[in-house]
Amino acid sequence: MNKRNALTSLPRTAWLLFVALLFLIPFYLIGRNSLMTDSEITSPYWAWLSPRPQWSNFSALFHDPAAPMLTGLANSAIIAVVTLVFQMLFSSMAGYALARIPARGRNVVFFLILATLMIPGAVTFVPTFAVMAYLGGVNTRWGIIAPGVFSAFSIFLFRQFYLRFPAEIEEAGRLDGLSYFGVYWRLLLPNSTNIIMALGVLTFIASWNAFLWPLVIGQDPSAWTVQVVLSTFLSSQKLNLPQLFAAAAVGVAPLVLVFLVMQRYIVEGAKFSGGKE
Repeated sequence: MNKRNALTSLPRTAWLLFVALLFLIPFYLIGRNSLMTDSEITSPYWAWLSPRPQWSNFSALFHDPAAPMLTGLANSAIIAVVTLVFQMLFSSMAGYALARIPARGRNVVFFLILATLMIPGAVTFVPTFAVMAYLGGVNTRWGIIAPGVFSAFSIFLFRQFYLRFPAEIEEAGRLDGLSYFGVYWRLLLPNSTNIIMALGVLTFIASWNAFLWPLVIGQDPSAWTVQVVLSTFLSSQKLNLPQLFAAAAVGVAPLVLVFLVMQRYIVEGAKFSGGKE
């Protein structure tokens, strides 16, 4: 019986292995090209690895005054973490209010929030920039962060999560004298770990990978993020492939680490099970 199961699962295992290798190809190419010279990268003759790995590409990357990589990493990390914390906080509060507080017109508010998902980002881009410029947010980290702390998608998922949350736990908190905020802060939020982790990973990745908004707001090099720094290696005037791939390897490393550490929370959070299965 075990042999039969092994034989039937062999094609599926082979297919999954093939798909996994396909997904790993971009990471291999980034690592390979980051250790090559420009002539080796553009050579018509394929080489799986460089015969003389150019580790100096990484040291040159961090000593290039025209591309402040350390500043970009610091800005991206701060922006991604702050955006994650405030978006999870505001979205969970809004989701709880829309799901549990019996206020008149809450469904109307919820549908208005959902309606913002249908508005293309290009429509709101210029007005958002005008508001940020008026408030002095150009060339500041908070100017990059502020538009990202609101997420209609996160509010929707938190609302659906809290609608399925066991009402008995909330009723017990209310009997103990807790206010709506007390129930949210002391009972519901601590039991929302799965969805917070799942949405938090997606929020962190989206914030880290953001390019257009940080490019427009962060016009000064001191406000550049990793993605903006990467764009300096690719222009009509120059094309520095070794440092571009080295910068890509450095820029993608935190995302890979975050995903490897937090991947189980993505799977668990997708269930939206709350306190019961």
